[in-house]
Amino acid sequence: MLSTFSTAAVAATLSLATSVALAGAGDYAFEPVTPEMKKGDDVTLAVRLTNKQTGKPVSDAVIFKTRVDMAPDGMAEMESAVAPLPSKEPGVYAFKTDLPMAGRYQVTLSAKVQGEAETVTGKVIVKATK
Repeated sequence: MLSTFSTAAVAATLSLATSVALAGAGDYAFEPVTPEMKKGDDVTLAVRLTNKQTGKPVSDAVIFKTRVDMAPDGMAEMESAVAPLPSKEPGVYAFKTDLPMAGRYQVTLSAKVQGEAETVTGKVIVKATK
């Protein structure tokens, strides 16, 4: 009886360890807070980082690489500078950028999430209107 209990305990522990080890960068997603905004200079663009498994926002990630360009409209060379802004909401990361013309912009992000060995990357599409 004790042997059966010990075996079950070891199996449960290994199962839990395996599920934690299988978590990866693919378990996170970036999404636009506002998918459509007016074109212009010094536009505030915000993205939300969530854990796909829990649906909860991911706070305290370190965004270390950002790029905004018009790749969705075939103009990847139309790149805008990006500057981080303070976060006002957990899991939301805001940036100041220029969206000089109407069209679709791609926001490419790379982040480090606490406790995650892999880099979390994502691409978000937003639309600038007149």
